[in-house]
Amino acid sequence: MLKYLKQSLILTVLTIILFGIIYPLFIFAIGQLTYERSIGSPVIANNRTVGFENIGQSFTEDKYFWGRPSAVNYNAASTGGSNKGPTNPEYLAEVNVRLDSFIVHNPGINKTDVPSELVTASGSGIDPHISPQGAYIQVSRIAKTRNLNAEDLKTLVTINIEKPIFGIFGIDRVNVLKLNLALDNLK
Repeated sequence: MLKYLKQSLILTVLTIILFGIIYPLFIFAIGQLTYERSIGSPVIANNRTVGFENIGQSFTEDKYFWGRPSAVNYNAASTGGSNKGPTNPEYLAEVNVRLDSFIVHNPGINKTDVPSELVTASGSGIDPHISPQGAYIQVSRIAKTRNLNAEDLKTLVTINIEKPIFGIFGIDRVNVLKLNLALDNLK
């Protein structure tokens, strides 16, 4: 009996040392080697952090490109989707309200032309990206609001399209925060 107790205590101490000390220090070291990634890839403008590459933000003014709606109000501490399915009446009503609001702010666009990511939240609730189509469909509103040439805005969107990783993993996408920062810098 004493033999088994001794083995159990040794295993417990070794497990605590391995998973309570060595593993956390190893992960911390990796974080220090990839510091920019480990702190969330901050986006810096005018020598201050204005957001993070991988966390969406709420843009609702007509002078900016709008991103995906958020099920968690863009709170990275409590990420998650709405958990409502596509046939849920509450969810459909919420999507229709978003769609109607988008059409009011973007007159002349048919409801069927609005990309789904502009009216539905992502699984994480903080997705910072939209499709290029989601950006291009907003160009007319922004051009009118800012009194800019629509072709210049289309070029700005095109320049800000991020390609799939290694050309195969993922889809073309646009980071809304980076696009809006580039928009503010457009003369």
